[in-house]
Amino acid sequence: MGAGLAVDSSAPRSVGRYILCGEIAAGGMATVHYGRLVGPAGFSRAVAIKRLHPQLARNPEFVAMFLEEARVAAHIVHPNVVPTLDIVASDGELFLVMEYVRGMPLSRLLRKTVERGVPFTPRISASIVAGMLHGLHAAHEVKDDAGSPLHIVHRDVSPQNVLVDVEGVARVVDFGIARTAAGSPTTRDGLVKGKLGYVAPEVIRGERPTRRVDVFAAGVVLWEALAGARLFKADNDATIIAEVLRGHIPPVSELVEGVPRAVDDVIARAAAPNPRARFVTARAMAEALEAALPLASQDEVGGWVARVAGPELRRRSLRVAAIERATVAEVLTRTSEAGEWVAGAEPYLGRYPSRPVARERGDVAGRS
Repeated sequence: MGAGLAVDSSAPRSVGRYILCGEIAAGGMATVHYGRLVGPAGFSRAVAIKRLHPQLARNPEFVAMFLEEARVAAHIVHPNVVPTLDIVASDGELFLVMEYVRGMPLSRLLRKTVERGVPFTPRISASIVAGMLHGLHAAHEVKDDAGSPLHIVHRDVSPQNVLVDVEGVARVVDFGIARTAAGSPTTRDGLVKGKLGYVAPEVIRGERPTRRVDVFAAGVVLWEALAGARLFKADNDATIIAEVLRGHIPPVSELVEGVPRAVDDVIARAAAPNPRARFVTARAMAEALEAALPLASQDEVGGWVARVAGPELRRRSLRVAAIERATVAEVLTRTSEAGEWVAGAEPYLGRYPSRPVARERGDVAGRS
């Protein structure tokens, strides 16, 4: 898993058979760290470790949400979904172990495209969203061990939760507020979960979410990935909700050169205010998108990622390489030091600055 790079003041520590290293990104519920799986005979691999904030680990409600995320995500096996590998309880804390993805969230890539002036084509955007849709369909179709459908709904589909790696593969991540047919044990009636600009109208009205709420969000993500801007944006939540309920979507073909009108139809159907008017499945939307606009190859998408985020990804790769080079003893003997895990000839060449590097908290087009 990858996200906006940040620096963390905690020293490396042992968590079961893993080494917890520097911070990648932080959110309201958890922090994601670099990690390393340590096995017998010198085996190791880089992982991403999601750490429930310690103060929340004492709250049964948040613990239940965290465990539900692990349970749901563990059932989903698909190239377009970030795999969940393990869950660890240690010293009163909970850790979710995921595959480390050498890439960035789509939200950050879109911002960097504007900042660096790197051109991208509608075909690249369409390829990324199509991959996301195939991952969502896999999640929607998951069955339990007895063969019964789980009816998983992600409920937080957004550019922040789509990672695009250097191989050009888009992967869905963060099933923290996903819901199954049985319902999350922490879901409260009347509580809207998810980022408001991507929440379907029926969820705002308090109706039970189905897979079509993810299709709605995917339609919004597709518009934003093509336009490079937010679709539903305002200074306050009430206005965003009003915009979502109004359902006006400017044709992206009139804003971006090279987007066929058929793509407007795909977006309009996906993000229709009436859920019954939407695509029945995420796969059906992907197929319609693929018919409307030829997709870029994985190599093309990977090349775009490298051009947009090359310096940061190289820096991150060096950091991961340093983690992989270090022995367990090297990591654990430094737990009393305040050194940053810095890329270079030696694992630790620097120290944490007095002020942490700003974390990524915004979304598309620089909106924070």
